[in-house]
Amino acid sequence: MRTPRKDRNEVLATVASLLGSKRVTLQCMDGVIRMGRIPGSKKKRMWIREGDVVIANPWEVQNSKADVTWKYTRPQIEWLERKGYLD
Repeated sequence: MRTPRKDRNEVLATVASLLGSKRVTLQCMDGVIRMGRIPGSKKKRMWIREGDVVIANPWEVQNSKADVTWKYTRPQIEWLERKGYLD
């Protein structure tokens, strides 16, 4: 199971809305609302909808933007809730 790694500056986030052109609005678990970008290598493999739980990697330069690196499935979300990662 993939969990967010603090050494890579990753945070859990929920997709709030889809903006089109591989961009999404993310409600991150650290309390910040960021604009997320789905990298081209993941765009076709990872179909994202509103309400999905993802791992976001905030940019070093602009903290208000992040890259989406991982999407969780429903059983993985239930596991995260049981282990206390999600509120």
